Amino acid sequence: MAGDSKTKKDFPDYENPPVIEVVCGVLFRPMTKFLTPHVGLLWEKYREEYPECSEVAPLDPVIERFEEPPQISLEIGNVPPLPRVWFVHRKGQGIIQVQRDRFLHNWRKTKPGDSYPRYHSVKKMYKDRFLKFKNFLEENNLGTMEPLQYEMTYVNHISQGQGWQTFGDIGSLFPDFSFNAMKVRFLPEPNTLNWRTTFLLPENAARMHVVIRNVKMRESGQPIILLELTVRGIGQDKSIEGMFTWFDLAREWIVRGFADITEESVQREIWKRKR
Repeated sequence: MAGDSKTKKDFPDYENPPVIEVVCGVLFRPMTKFLTPHVGLLWEKYREEYPECSEVAPLDPVIERFEEPPQISLEIGNVPPLPRVWFVHRKGQGIIQVQRDRFLHNWRKTKPGDSYPRYHSVKKMYKDRFLKFKNFLEENNLGTMEPLQYEMTYVNHISQGQGWQTFGDIGSLFPDFSFNAMKVRFLPEPNTLNWRTTFLLPENAARMHVVIRNVKMRESGQPIILLELTVRGIGQDKSIEGMFTWFDLAREWIVRGFADITEESVQREIWKRKR
């Protein structure tokens, strides 16, 4: 997570942030004309850079509600469901995800030596891939995309030794969430973590979801703490420019929220916070 010369001087910036994945995306009203044959045609637009293709289960729509607005129907009539399709980058660090009502792009860290390319590069990758998808819909007369919600997620992996050793001293990493191990008590230290909370952005522009839980690395079995920050919502401006302005706001909340939630000494000593 990082700022640049255009951001405020106090915007958190790290040499070695623990972020391992960033997802940007848009949920839109289902494109009922988008059929299985179109998936292959779409892949040709990306195939040189994203040569691997796979199918996974579609994501259910999760729409943030503010002040109980009218319900939005996402019914697609008698059109049978399509899977969610992944186009995977040749180096494995990028994934384009497409389904009838959603377009997502992931940057992900696949090797220990991979460096986070920074937000503006991630946003540019998403914008380029998204506009290619939008143009494809228009070229093939598949309808006009009607955005219902934007989303951005930062996934962080915090290894054992980065401010914590056991779940009992988790407060040394997350000051707002602690276990009083010094107190004489009946319960032992917890052996799992699962903390969730939400924060409302101004003017109901979005809601930020924060999840802290323990997981293990698939290959090594090493315990890590997963810190996931997701912002979902949509502003008044539903234009392409409005979407990217919304992403900038979401990113600011995620980065500043990360700095609020985690211990400052860990930020400076482990992740090398510069400001």
